[in-house]
Formats: sequence, structure tokens, C-alpha cells
Amino acid sequence: MTGRDQPHPLAQSSIEKDNAMKLSQALTLQPNIGGVNSKSEINNALKESGTSFGQTLTQAISDVNNLQSEAGKAVESMVTGEGTDLHDVMIAVEKARTSFDLLMEIRNKTIDMYQEIMRIQV
Repeated sequence: MTGRDQPHPLAQSSIEKDNAMKLSQALTLQPNIGGVNSKSEINNALKESGTSFGQTLTQAISDVNNLQSEAGKAVESMVTGEGTDLHDVMIAVEKARTSFDLLMEIRNKTIDMYQEIMRIQV
């Protein structure tokens, strides 16, 4: 097999990013500019996960809590002089911060969806 027969790594990365964006749009109910966004796409994505929204949210909160605890322990071990590398501490803190920010965005979107549903007239 020659080098021409293999897909270019950047092209594969672009395809993966496109697929991730489509899934994200399907799950967040944003308009899909690149194609048709149907309810069946959303339903298929939810069925493939096999868990309820509540279970997913509970797991996300647990994961964020674990990352926050790990970051706290890393900072504590660095402060006490246990030989923890500064880079590892910073990575742990940034992971915890980023996951917390994501969880807050999910919370905000959930509240927005609830408020939108409450505005629907029956």
C-alpha cells in the first residue's frame, strides 16, 4: 500500500471533528447548518447511550467532584512539600476547573430549556 492510498491524518481529524459537531448539535438542539437535523438523530443518540438524563447528570456531577478532590489533594501535597511536580498540579487544577465550567454550562442550558418549556402555552 502506498502513501497515496492512506487517508491524510488531517482529513481524518476533520471528519471526526465534523461528526462530533453534528452529534453536539443534535444533542443541544442547535440548528444544523450542514444538513437536516431531525428528531430521529437525537433519539438515536439518546438510545445509543443507554442511560437516562438523570443518570448522565449524576455521573457528571460525581466526575467533577472527583476531579475537584484530586486537584485539592495535588495542591495540598505540593504545599506540604511531598515532591509533587508543579506541572501535574496545574494540570489537575485546570482539568477540575474546565470540567466544573462545563457542568455549569449544562446546568445553565437545562434551566433555559425548563424556562422555555414553561413558556409554552397549552
